[in-house]
Amino acid sequence: MEKQANNLTKNIMLKRYLGILLLLLIFTKYASAQDTTFDKGEEYILGGIDVTGVETYNDQSVISYTGWRIGQKITVPGEQISDVISKLWGLNLFSDINIYKTKIEGDKIFLEISVVELPVLADVKVTGIKERKIDDLIEEADLKKGKKVTEGFLANTKSYLTNKYKKEGFLNTKVNINTIKSDTVETSNEVKMVVAIDRGEKVKVGNIEFHGNEMLSDRKLRKSMKNTKQKVFGRFWKKSKFIPEDFEADLTSVIDTYKENGYRDARIITDTVVRQNEKTIDIDITLQEGDKYYFGEIDFVGNTAYSDQQLGRILGLKKGDVYNGVLFDKRIEDNTKPDGNTIANLYQNNGYLFSQINPVEVSAKNDTIDFEVRIVEGKLAYFQEVSVSGNERTNDHVIYRELRTRPGQLYSKENVVRTIRELGQLGFFDPETINPEIKDANPEAGTVGINYALTEKGSSQIELQGGYGGGGFIGTVGLSFNNFSIKNIFNGEEYKPVPMGDGQRLSLRLQASRFFQTYSFSFVEPWLGGKKPVQFSTSISRTLQFRYNPRTGDADKDQRFVITGATVGLAKRLRWPDDHFQLSHALSYQHYDLQNYNTSLFTFGNGYSHNFAYTIQLSRNNTYVNPIFPMGGSEWNISLKLSPPYSLFNNIDYGNLENDPEFQMINSQNQVVPDQPKIDQEKYKLQEFYKVKFSGNWYTNIVAKLVLKTGIEFGFLGAYNDERGVIPFERFFLGGDGLGNYTLDGRDNISLRGYPNQSLSGIDGSTVYNKFSLELRYPITLKPTASIYGLTFVEGGSAYDTFNQYNPFNLKRSAGLGVRIFMPAFGLLGIDFGYGFDPIPGEVEPSGWQTHFIIGQQF
Repeated sequence: MEKQANNLTKNIMLKRYLGILLLLLIFTKYASAQDTTFDKGEEYILGGIDVTGVETYNDQSVISYTGWRIGQKITVPGEQISDVISKLWGLNLFSDINIYKTKIEGDKIFLEISVVELPVLADVKVTGIKERKIDDLIEEADLKKGKKVTEGFLANTKSYLTNKYKKEGFLNTKVNINTIKSDTVETSNEVKMVVAIDRGEKVKVGNIEFHGNEMLSDRKLRKSMKNTKQKVFGRFWKKSKFIPEDFEADLTSVIDTYKENGYRDARIITDTVVRQNEKTIDIDITLQEGDKYYFGEIDFVGNTAYSDQQLGRILGLKKGDVYNGVLFDKRIEDNTKPDGNTIANLYQNNGYLFSQINPVEVSAKNDTIDFEVRIVEGKLAYFQEVSVSGNERTNDHVIYRELRTRPGQLYSKENVVRTIRELGQLGFFDPETINPEIKDANPEAGTVGINYALTEKGSSQIELQGGYGGGGFIGTVGLSFNNFSIKNIFNGEEYKPVPMGDGQRLSLRLQASRFFQTYSFSFVEPWLGGKKPVQFSTSISRTLQFRYNPRTGDADKDQRFVITGATVGLAKRLRWPDDHFQLSHALSYQHYDLQNYNTSLFTFGNGYSHNFAYTIQLSRNNTYVNPIFPMGGSEWNISLKLSPPYSLFNNIDYGNLENDPEFQMINSQNQVVPDQPKIDQEKYKLQEFYKVKFSGNWYTNIVAKLVLKTGIEFGFLGAYNDERGVIPFERFFLGGDGLGNYTLDGRDNISLRGYPNQSLSGIDGSTVYNKFSLELRYPITLKPTASIYGLTFVEGGSAYDTFNQYNPFNLKRSAGLGVRIFMPAFGLLGIDFGYGFDPIPGEVEPSGWQTHFIIGQQF
């Protein structure tokens, strides 16, 4: 039995072995019969190439990229085949590549390159976010039509979108991407992408707990974490969302806080994020504080240009001071403040571009640390080439005259920073993207080049302004060309659509309501003669004011008040006290013509008045680069406008005019009485006055891009001759949005939000006023297409008829919030909601909420 079993087993094994051999023989025979195989290592002459599978490319393009040509020798199979396949894969255009032998004729071989093209993106659909954000998201993620849809592309897109929302605090974000065949195909490989985004809830920080801290309190350490905040009721200005990158930066800030207080060796042992639920996490941070240290000797090594005493004064630290590593580093070099008072800037501002300053800890004994500040001054650097790029409309000379860096000058970082400011203040370029590119720096030769890369933006504006005041709705239409070229005004080829590029300003303006019309024209040349920054300006205007007809409710054009005026001015940039100052002079003339225009303001209804005036103004503006949203600096001006003192030489006794027969009349009772309209006509036919105004704004960067604007204004209108009195022209009207600044009687409309327009001055206006304001601003975007920022404000002001009544602290107060949008084509647009806490004159209730629409004006 055992022998039979062994024989049976052997027979079975033999049959299986023979079966396997038979299968191998059949497979080999089948394989050798297929056209897809090549005789090993045979050399052929390439007789022809066919390409199959391409849809968006032509066959010849693929063949050309292989490098093969008909008639060349080719070994099949061989390295030439594998090299071509590698080349084609490298194009990232195909998802499959094969090379087949189609036939052999003698020593010629014919090949087929079969490819499958990668899918092409035809359309993108995004779900899970607001529709208005979809276009921006598609642009950010680079989901352009025609993009090749590879596995890597899909993975990178998913990763980008997931990380994008995690950075915004949505740690539970899930992104799902599917591709489907396009139903409106141009080619068979076009696909649609469907991106489904589920951001989930924002993850908030519940508690931040510190362990191991004995010298610094939990409260102080939490405060040092600028971006990661635990939930606190009522704190709306900083949300408690958790963003991993911000958290890592805040951990560094915690250590910096220790270094600022002498604890050089402080370190974080562990930081643990504990998820409480889908919406909340807690953070535990364990610290090792180490010992407290003090500064020992601080020696300067290698300095020849500046003495130890000079460098020591800038450093501001001495032996025995508590160690502050953060302050020490910032006094050496502070990259957050390009114009900071640092040792690095001292060298950089005086030609030492190639200087190197390295603080080195040389000794740490007990609790005292000694330092050496090692300085390699290098060779003085001079500008060899200074260029600009990116200006397509603005002529080079307009830019070059603003540059503070010139070929042959000693390098100065301060002058580079100032140049960036001056170019930004022109208003022709995007101030956020001005980039000074250092090039061809040669430490051996002591030379350096610099190119200012600019991005032009629209500088001309269509002005559309609206508001209520002066008895009704006031509308303004204007054209402002802020980069005009008057020399090309007769050159038809330069109209694109108007001559541009020379930095001049030309404005045409029409302002009107039912009761007045104003036409004005102005022109400004900022560099008269092109040699020095002497600004020439001129303007002409005409205003028609009509009386209200109570019967018809419309304007009575038989009762009118016409003003015709012209102004010529010169302004010069000063060099002392510094070149941020400007002194300007202006001569102006207005002719007032009253026809049957009787009001309480003008006691003579028929007559005329002349206003010859000279204005001198001193101003200073050193605000930072962006004039729309300054991050720092200040701007202020003080002006004096005055007429000639006619009373000194015309020998008229204005106090006794009523007794002069020439200025008397017989009334209905046959009595001799003063002819008041005639007296006023005499008083005001030549306006005699002086007018003092001051305004100032200071911009303080609080944190990040949060800016505090502090403003002060004051104005006073006075008379040389008390008997002649203060003129009824040139007065101040306080309250509202400040719009309606038409030229009627030379008035100044002063904004004070939260109150109706001009409601805080009497019907005849005020002769003195003051205003104080605080405004917090934060930008939403500062792109050249549109700059948008939000604001909150508190302000107060007061206006009085005489200086004897003036009390600068008896203010009408208000507070509110608003938003501003600056678009190059339309200027500044905005809306404010202001609450007036005090009643307007004549009422007992607070003014309450007022809405102010702002078009073409800033507060």
